Amino acid sequence: MELVLQPGHEPSAALVEDIQNHVRGRLAPYEYPREIEFIDALPMTTTGKVQRKELRKREEARRSQKG
Repeated sequence: MELVLQPGHEPSAALVEDIQNHVRGRLAPYEYPREIEFIDALPMTTTGKVQRKELRKREEARRSQKG
């Protein structure tokens, strides 16, 4: 799962754990994210919609690099 932080916030292991605990209490175990990646910005179209296709490509590339 990719997240964009608000200005002034820094990524940390504690933040990842807090997010996972928050989501774990609201979703079924198979739905919550096991990995969280912080990115600078979401890929957007010219009309302001998130380019989910680009996010999927990034995830595929990340998985192929892990092996």
